[in-house]
Amino acid sequence: MKAARPGSIVLVGISTAVLGWLGLRLWVDRGGLLPSVPWTALAAIVALSIAVLAAGQPVRRWRDGDRRTRLDPLVAARTVVLAKAAAYTGAVVAGWYLAQALAVLPDLVGSRRVRLLLAALCTLAAIGVSTAGLLVQHWCRLPPDDGEDSSASTG
Repeated sequence: MKAARPGSIVLVGISTAVLGWLGLRLWVDRGGLLPSVPWTALAAIVALSIAVLAAGQPVRRWRDGDRRTRLDPLVAARTVVLAKAAAYTGAVVAGWYLAQALAVLPDLVGSRRVRLLLAALCTLAAIGVSTAGLLVQHWCRLPPDDGEDSSASTG
């Protein structure tokens, strides 16, 4: 499986932000109301970051030499898939909340300031999810074998 690349993650986030902002502007221009940004969204996004990091800890410990407990290869494979999914999901969510923050900017009065603050915090938390996913994905990489030499295998 190919690893998620930070550049791809950023591209997904920016694309989502642009498309989301355009969609929200069109929605508002046609008389629609901006969607609310609940505090529970922020809590859920932060919890997702913590869960991804917690899932990666056993793999990291095993990779770094703590082999007191057996690491099931299936668990390790699922962890790297979770990490990659979290990296892309975080980018999409960050783009969506950034789009909401940008949509609120032109008219910052009253409760819209709270909405801007929540959208900005959710954006940062979602960037944290992407970062956690990329970090755990890095933890899941195995170092090259000590005795293996690339020239010995070719010749």
